[in-house]
Amino acid sequence: MNRIFFRFFVLVMLSITAATFVIYLAITRLFGDPLEDIARRQAAAQIFLLEQYVDQAPADEWLTRLNKVREVSKVRLDLVPLIQARKELEPAQMGALDRGEVVLDAASKSFYRRVDLTGHKYIGSEAEVIHAQDLPIDIALALEMEAVRYVIVALALLIPIALWSRSHWQGLQALSKVADDFGAGDLSARAHMAPSASIYPLAERINHMAARIEGLLDAQRNLLHSVSHELRTPIARLEFALELLRGAAGDPALEKRIAAMEGDLSELNTLVGELLSMTRLDSPQSLQREQFELAPALAGCVDSLDPAGPAPLFELAPGLGSMEGDRRLLVRAVCNVMRNAQKYAQSRVALGARRTASGTVEIVVDDDGPGIPATERTRVFEPFYRLDRSRDRATGGFGLGLSIAHKAVGLHGGSIVAGESPLGGARFTITLPG
Repeated sequence: MNRIFFRFFVLVMLSITAATFVIYLAITRLFGDPLEDIARRQAAAQIFLLEQYVDQAPADEWLTRLNKVREVSKVRLDLVPLIQARKELEPAQMGALDRGEVVLDAASKSFYRRVDLTGHKYIGSEAEVIHAQDLPIDIALALEMEAVRYVIVALALLIPIALWSRSHWQGLQALSKVADDFGAGDLSARAHMAPSASIYPLAERINHMAARIEGLLDAQRNLLHSVSHELRTPIARLEFALELLRGAAGDPALEKRIAAMEGDLSELNTLVGELLSMTRLDSPQSLQREQFELAPALAGCVDSLDPAGPAPLFELAPGLGSMEGDRRLLVRAVCNVMRNAQKYAQSRVALGARRTASGTVEIVVDDDGPGIPATERTRVFEPFYRLDRSRDRATGGFGLGLSIAHKAVGLHGGSIVAGESPLGGARFTITLPG
């Protein structure tokens, strides 16, 4: 919530600040500088004495009244030549001075004003200017008051924004948790919100979507599981019938045909087993976590490989240590990748493993086979996907091994990617959290 609230609050404050500057420029253009108006109000007492007391005196008493004001006021009132005053003023201010107006200089806390435009006050008065200094002008105080107003407005906006953001953020957090749980395999995860919640319509649509996806996946899983189980019975019957037929057969050609049929049945039985394994990998609850040593587990993969294929080269870095997870499932994932590499390798298969500086475990399987095109490296993990079906018939398999490995690694919070091997073939890199 802090990040969204902070960004929204900063946006509002920037908008208010920009609006403040625009208002200031507009008022300055239309009505004059408001800071000068504040300074003029602060110097109003001295301007009033000059205009209503000193200026109202007869010509022979004008200087006398000016001196009296000097005695009782803390403001310095000096007579300076008109030429000197014009040098210290801006061109826009000189016009006001020549018209006999009070020209205020808020920065220096002073003002200028012509003594007389026609020389009626006393001899030479039309060439002199009253320069008042040390006026009680405090623009900083006015700016501080404006800053206080700005802060009060900001706080007044902060409270309702915080309350508004909090209610929205709590709903978004609930939806985020539902998405995380659903993505982790908990298909029953739903968002429970009151109908009065601001994002209740969104939550209802997400719940509807999750229910639809759960229904589809359950139907697919149940169909796959049911079909796989149903296939087991006729397969068993066929195996039994072939066994009886083998015992009764005496023709070598018939026995050869029976052996081929038994091979097909074995392949079909393996496929059913793979399908059942796929259905069991749809949920994290299928994991049986334990602490196990990584190096011996990976070395055990050699027992599942084809003895007639290329012998694998193991390059296990020292200090692999142990990790927590489903040992059987992770070993099977690595073995599936190695069997895939062994099928397509010409003469070399290598398995390497190391623990990175961040603590993650990196397992690499290389081969010197034909490799995998860059455009196909993500699709090879899809169930039943084969790069070359004719070659796959020669090497065996159903396109489920890499898919099972991908699911098994994903259940442990890891990743598996295909790339190009230094040996010239394919490289599969499995990354697992430590």
